[in-house]
Amino acid sequence: MLRLFVGLGLPDGVAARLSILCAGVPGASWVEPANLHLTLRFIGEVEEHEAEEIDGLLAGITAPAFSLTLAGVNTFGEGAKARAVWAAVQPSAALSHLQAKVESAVVRAGRPAEGRKFTPHVTLARLHKPQPPRLAAFLEGNAPFQAGPFRIEHFTLFESRPGKGSPVYIPLVDYSLN
Repeated sequence: MLRLFVGLGLPDGVAARLSILCAGVPGASWVEPANLHLTLRFIGEVEEHEAEEIDGLLAGITAPAFSLTLAGVNTFGEGAKARAVWAAVQPSAALSHLQAKVESAVVRAGRPAEGRKFTPHVTLARLHKPQPPRLAAFLEGNAPFQAGPFRIEHFTLFESRPGKGSPVYIPLVDYSLN
């Protein structure tokens, strides 16, 4: 079995800038800089033959290359119920178009449709019993964060494998954007 997702890797300079933000929130499990990415579609556990079918459908996607900009930070959940800290992505029609094509390909491969609305973001940390005042200070202090614009010229099928403390994301196939 393979645990897969489709995403966008980040340029090293952007990942380095994001990693500087990753401190100062008690109860946060920060994402390793090498694992920072933007998920287009989580697929989950699949058999090898399913992975091959997904790969074939993803390879058929045509979409233009585009630029992205990260701007600000936010959370999923609020206060003591916050469960993740993330860097926001400025709205991008090209990104939404690509994500819709990826979603369609994954559904055509027999996976269920994603039930949640696509919220483009880069997860910085998972939270465990956050302290609301410290979290609010982090969000306020990093509100001006911006990185980019940077070019996106391909998207990637990743495998997620268990690692020491956090998963390891292995790029399996890059699909070029034109």
